[in-house]
Amino acid sequence: MSTPRQDATRDRIEAELVDPLLALGFDVEAVEVTPAGKRRVLRVAVDKDGGVTLDDVADATREVSRVLDESDVMGEMPYTLEVTSRGVDRPLTRSRHWRRNADRLVKVTRADGTEVTGRIVSSDDTVATLDVDGEQHEVAYADVAKALVQIEFNRKTEKPEKKDD
Repeated sequence: MSTPRQDATRDRIEAELVDPLLALGFDVEAVEVTPAGKRRVLRVAVDKDGGVTLDDVADATREVSRVLDESDVMGEMPYTLEVTSRGVDRPLTRSRHWRRNADRLVKVTRADGTEVTGRIVSSDDTVATLDVDGEQHEVAYADVAKALVQIEFNRKTEKPEKKDD
C-alpha cells in the first residue's frame, strides 16, 4: 500500500509528464514509484491509438528522461526508469481503452456481480457494444466493476476463399 507522500510524488510526476508525452501522441496510463533498496524504480506506462511499438517506447523514454532531468520531481535519490506499453493485463477503465481494443474479446464484471464475455463491436464515451454469441449487448461503463481483455491463442478468423483450379 502506498503512503500519501508516495501518492503525492506519483501525482507530481504524472502531472509533469502528461503534456510532453501528449505532444508526442502518447497517453500516460500509469505511473508507479516503488522502492528498490537505496534506489527507486519509476515505471511509466504509455499508450496511443494503433498501439505502442518498440520505437514508440524508445521515443517516450527519451522524452520522460528529458522532462525528469529538467525537473526536481524525482528529488536527489537515484532511480531506475522503465517505460512500457499499457499491456493487456490492465483493466479497461476509460473510453479510449475500449476504443483501442475494438474487436478484442473482453470479460466484464458488472457492479451487480454478473459477468459477460464478448467481443467489442463498438464503443463511445459512455457505453460499449459487445457481441456475445451473435447477440449485441450494450455495457454502460458506469455499470462496470472490472473489464479485462482476454488473451486468445487460437482465435478463429474468417476462412480464406478457395481458389478454383
